[in-house]
Amino acid sequence: MSSVFSKLIDKTSERYGIRQERLTKGVVGLVTTLYLLKLGYPYLNQVAAQAKKKATSLCRDISDHRHTASNNNNNNVKDDGKARNNGAASAGDEASSSLPAGNKGIGTGLDREFLARLLTLLKIMIPGWRTKEAALLTSVTLALLARTFLSVYVATLEGSIVKRIVLRDGWGFFSMLIRWFGIALPATFVNSAIRYFEGRLALSFRGRLVKHAYNMYLSQQTYYRVSALDSRLGGAEQRLTDDLSELASSVAHLYTSLTKPLLDCALVGIALASFSARMGSRTVPGPLLATAVIGLTGQVLRLASPKFGQLVAEEASRRGRLRQAHARVSAHAEEIAFYGGQDAELRHLNSAYDSLVVHVRRVLKLKLWYVMLEQFLMKYVWSGTGLFVIALPVLFPVTSASRASNDDTGVSERTQYLTTSKYLLSSGADAVERLMSSYKEAVALAGYTARVGEMLDVFKDTALCKYQKGIVVGQHRPITGNDGIEVTRPSENILHFEDGVPQIRGIVRESTDGSIGLTNVPIVTPNCEVIVPSLTLRIQPGDHLLITGPNGCGKSSLFRIVSGLWPVYGGELTRPKETGEFTYAGVRPTLFYIPQRPYMTVGTLRDQIIYPSDSTKGKYTDEELLHLLDLVDLRSLAEREAEGLSSRNDWDSTLSGGEKQRLAMARLFFHAPRYALLDECTSAVSLEAEGTIYEAAKRMGITLLTVTHRVASLSKFHKLILRFDGEGGWDLGPLNQSDVQVKVANHDQDMDKEEPHHHHRLQELRDMLAKDPVGIS
Repeated sequence: MSSVFSKLIDKTSERYGIRQERLTKGVVGLVTTLYLLKLGYPYLNQVAAQAKKKATSLCRDISDHRHTASNNNNNNVKDDGKARNNGAASAGDEASSSLPAGNKGIGTGLDREFLARLLTLLKIMIPGWRTKEAALLTSVTLALLARTFLSVYVATLEGSIVKRIVLRDGWGFFSMLIRWFGIALPATFVNSAIRYFEGRLALSFRGRLVKHAYNMYLSQQTYYRVSALDSRLGGAEQRLTDDLSELASSVAHLYTSLTKPLLDCALVGIALASFSARMGSRTVPGPLLATAVIGLTGQVLRLASPKFGQLVAEEASRRGRLRQAHARVSAHAEEIAFYGGQDAELRHLNSAYDSLVVHVRRVLKLKLWYVMLEQFLMKYVWSGTGLFVIALPVLFPVTSASRASNDDTGVSERTQYLTTSKYLLSSGADAVERLMSSYKEAVALAGYTARVGEMLDVFKDTALCKYQKGIVVGQHRPITGNDGIEVTRPSENILHFEDGVPQIRGIVRESTDGSIGLTNVPIVTPNCEVIVPSLTLRIQPGDHLLITGPNGCGKSSLFRIVSGLWPVYGGELTRPKETGEFTYAGVRPTLFYIPQRPYMTVGTLRDQIIYPSDSTKGKYTDEELLHLLDLVDLRSLAEREAEGLSSRNDWDSTLSGGEKQRLAMARLFFHAPRYALLDECTSAVSLEAEGTIYEAAKRMGITLLTVTHRVASLSKFHKLILRFDGEGGWDLGPLNQSDVQVKVANHDQDMDKEEPHHHHRLQELRDMLAKDPVGIS
């Protein structure tokens, strides 16, 4: 076959007067172009088919939507009341059928979406050509070029050494051996430099990604929104740590895994062609045969390859679930210990671990047969093809001089050629094998790219108040009207949905008089359950408000809406703007929230008081901080520590519940906000200490908005009271001390009236147990 092709090249060259070298390059270029077209045609055809399918589906959806809207309009004209009753069911079906994007799965293939996400991430990792990352890329490329040229030189040197041995040239052998040891030092340095630059590149990429992701995650309350208002990520810890690290390492390693083999293949091919021509053989048949075999085996491996991208993404997801299970045990260790729930938590941990093990076993089984096929094709088929390629110039020489040279010089020349060609061919085979293996790395990179890209997309969406979460619609809460009749307010009449996603139509403004106002604002949970259909109130500075009601009635939810944590789905919310006043912490904040279980940060006792301010930038003294501790009766806490305010400890586990609540109130006094949102913040504090704390807050000019069940003890520190009835209704009015005392007395009388009934029921249970003592163990 090779001789026939060579004769065809010779005849064509003689007939048309074209140089054989130019004709050969043209033929090779044409064959390569046709082969690439053959590989790319199925992909282009698939892309065109998907685009056509999407367009058809979009047209069908638009047509169905118009048809449905037309039918709904006709139904509304015919029977408006019936349409209103059916509206809840239809909206519920629509919302239940729409799932968040994270539940539908993410693309993990080598497609256009992968390329688009990878380019976006590369712009983050390499923001410009005058950056440290660009310099590292240049260094890696130069090191790879040097390594490739050194490989060719070492192969030539090895062939020369074997030639001197065959010729029995001792001086020549020792001279070549000295060169061999001389080139070893720069060769080993270049190999080590490639690994060094690859590690530095991966670390630099990771640093860029981490800074970008952290800035998005810890701005505009994204860290809260992705966990409380959006369900696509299910926890960003795994993606912010392991996935970012794996992505950076994969990109850096893939660059070296692709660049070096391509350079090796190019230079090794040129060197082999040069040696073949020197031996008097044709340069085209061997490379063509090798290219055909590599292309054929590549197609076989591509068709037989499992979907490693999806497998990697799924493994990362299951590892994340296992980590979350461990984190849940650590975060709620005390509650689990009180309940004795270690067996239940062990089941959850075993379930998460078993799920990961099952997936890893599946991946190992898939790799077993794929690696066997890969090794057979790359190790044996390629080696056999390589031996045939380097044997062609020796077994089938073209020139007569090559056939006749059987003396020592001819034998040594052939031996040098075979040794050099075998070394170069081995390097070329390794390069092609790395290229084939890079496909698996690219598919794994697609998995990490999909997870990190989705995370950044969710961060961007939540920053723009675009949420996707499992919603609860079709429910309603009965509320009591002015005439005492229960009125139902379906949630669909309050929320507006587009494509199953609730639309945020509320307005948030800054008040000019420093007041907080809500006008027809619904209190809606992140899963779209309407707690209060409409709330209207206005609080001026100094209007201390007491908020009470049963559990789940919307007390804490009101604080989340006022603070801006939850979206305003309707009505108008006004909040005071920054005044420019200064306190210990700097600019006086407008709102400051103190929960029932205060957050204790990592750091010193001083850091607990000034959180979230920076201890290195504050204009305050330790005496001022100790005075704040005096206000909450915690000065002894600083005195009992060896280093005082500079003491470090695990404050969340060291302090009692009451101490943490009082320390949180000292934090409130440090920042001295205009409005304090207090959510059961003194439930573990004695009544005497509670009164002292509230009096100190009022003296500082802090307007108190307090959620509590201690209405009797806290009523004297407030002017207004907001009562929620737990059914969507509410009542706002002035706080009358006598009314509070009467209601508390009536409540005690009701308990006294019910007491004989309770005693009677308890006696009945005792009689039952006396008759059947084995009934309850």
